[in-house]
Amino acid sequence: MGEYAIDVRHVTKLYKLYDKPSDRFKESLGLSKEKKYREHYALHDLNFTVKKGECVGIIGTNGAGKSTILKIITGVLNPTEGNVEIDGRISALLELGAGFNMEYTGMENIYLNGTMIGFSREEIDRKMDSILSFADIGDFINQPVKTYSSGMFVRLAFAVAINIDPEILIVDEALSVGDVFFQAKCFKKFEEFKDRGKTILFVSHDMGSIQKYCDRAILLNKGTKLAEGEPKEIVDIYKKVLVNQYDEAAQESANIHQEDDEKRETLPETDIWKVHFAVNPDCIEYGDKEIEITDYGIFDDGGLYSNCVMNGSYFTVKFKVRFNKKIDDPIFAMTIKDVHGTEIAGTNTMYEKIDINNIEQGMEKEISFRQMSHFRNGEYLISLGCTGYFDGDFVVYHRLYDILSLNVICDKDLVGFFDMGSEIRIQ
Repeated sequence: MGEYAIDVRHVTKLYKLYDKPSDRFKESLGLSKEKKYREHYALHDLNFTVKKGECVGIIGTNGAGKSTILKIITGVLNPTEGNVEIDGRISALLELGAGFNMEYTGMENIYLNGTMIGFSREEIDRKMDSILSFADIGDFINQPVKTYSSGMFVRLAFAVAINIDPEILIVDEALSVGDVFFQAKCFKKFEEFKDRGKTILFVSHDMGSIQKYCDRAILLNKGTKLAEGEPKEIVDIYKKVLVNQYDEAAQESANIHQEDDEKRETLPETDIWKVHFAVNPDCIEYGDKEIEITDYGIFDDGGLYSNCVMNGSYFTVKFKVRFNKKIDDPIFAMTIKDVHGTEIAGTNTMYEKIDINNIEQGMEKEISFRQMSHFRNGEYLISLGCTGYFDGDFVVYHRLYDILSLNVICDKDLVGFFDMGSEIRIQ
């Protein structure tokens, strides 16, 4: 293979979906003359290469085929068509639990995984101190892994994967389980790997990490390769995919390589904002709806739909309301939380000292909150609200908690939640 560590050629993965088990059984015995299944292509004619020493990121929405191609590369799955050629010893961290026996102790699983990759017991013994030091789980190493917390489990799994000196390291989203300090430790190891000329294939929803650590990125969508190129350019395309605004012509003008010429689905023209976003089906909604929130969305500083924003850039959260009753001095609010439910920032028209005159029944208003993103890299939740006071009592007209997600891309490390924009001088 020469310069390539991974060569994926025309890989297709087809699943047959049956409505009931009996249909599968009848077909396996040849008892049914008509097709009893629906075809689902998890991957369709996928082609890409990874050079030795490259760190390549694979991104895409849920169901794009990211995990499927990693499993095919590592031999967990077989492709329906096509083939994959590998040049180098692979170590993979795909899913929590993959390759581990829950009944074995941590120590026994280290030997089990090392042996599966091709190491002798003596070679594993020489690496044991590095593995135990990196995992840092103390005496739990001699306990069955079924007793481990998810954090302890991923520490051990990553310690084994990273310290057996693979030539190719493949990592899925498993790192999101570890705490921030362990993640920093893992990414430092990534950099050491790159410096040593190792190959890394990295799947993540964390666009900041993709931009910071990867030499190149591949965007998958519905099982096909949508684009491939510089991480920042590919992340920009991904942002459009997330809000159904991907434009093939714009991709070509950016000189991004694409082999697939098939037509992409686009949404019909519409003035409704929320159809462009993934809306939380489990959001908490309540209020008497005398003022009703009818539409909402997130926009970048160019006015385009986008729930991905760069740290240091402006974005606007907008929502529309309809007054089903005449209301005196309503209050409109927007709050941003982290995924743990901690309120990070927010404001409302009362705090900002914006006077709103009495509004008659039947009128509609559009509320905009424009602000700069100073947040650290990660995903956040946006809540919207309409409240006020009637006869001195606080009234909730309509609230939508955690209705939209906001993905902030920040390619530098921060402590805490905010980038304070510090200027450091040493004289």
